[in-house]
Amino acid sequence: MFDGFTDDSIQFFLDLRFHNYTEYFHEQHDRYVEHVQQPFYALIEDLAPLMLEIDPGMEVRPYKCLSRIHRDTRFSRDKSPYRDHHWFLFRHAAEPREKSLFFFGEFGPERLAWGMGTWGENREVMDQFRKKIAANPEGIMNLIRDMRLPENHLGLGGSEFKRLSPPVGVPLMLHRWYRARELYIGRTDPEYSLAFSSALRAEMEKDFRVMAPFYRLLRGLYDEVSPA
Repeated sequence: MFDGFTDDSIQFFLDLRFHNYTEYFHEQHDRYVEHVQQPFYALIEDLAPLMLEIDPGMEVRPYKCLSRIHRDTRFSRDKSPYRDHHWFLFRHAAEPREKSLFFFGEFGPERLAWGMGTWGENREVMDQFRKKIAANPEGIMNLIRDMRLPENHLGLGGSEFKRLSPPVGVPLMLHRWYRARELYIGRTDPEYSLAFSSALRAEMEKDFRVMAPFYRLLRGLYDEVSPA
């Protein structure tokens, strides 16, 4: 059961930030497992029943959901081999990460975030979403209103096509949604202290339930445009 991250979790990330080389990580591997990996695994396991309720096809095995601590440095000027934070993704098993739909959580020094969205640009899904908006703007507005984003401290993120004009009849409220290049809904400015207690799990569960109907809409569009 997830009881929160600890000061030791933060200290490990900070130490790794300033000793970012292989020998140090190997020496400190037991610290990593105890203070970082195990709390993340516990949080993922606690959230797994809700994820399977939202979508039975979701991958929930912790070692599959948690990001690697090792960085891919092949195409980066920064050759530091390790990350100073972690994230987890709940997405369909065996689907590629790029363009996927997922729920996520992220934690590290100065970092705490969670939400739902697409990994990068998924033009096919977003084009289908635009068709849905144009065909039934009232239905989409109702779905968005039901999430009560401001009241739930949730916000719309992601880049947009600045020159893409919504069709006549699409209400102003939906213009940003219509222009979305990539899209995610996330908790805005969460209280960092949440990370150090089981309250973090409760807050994530509450917000993921709020986002679930919108996820299912996008999931249906994803399945329409993806090869079987």
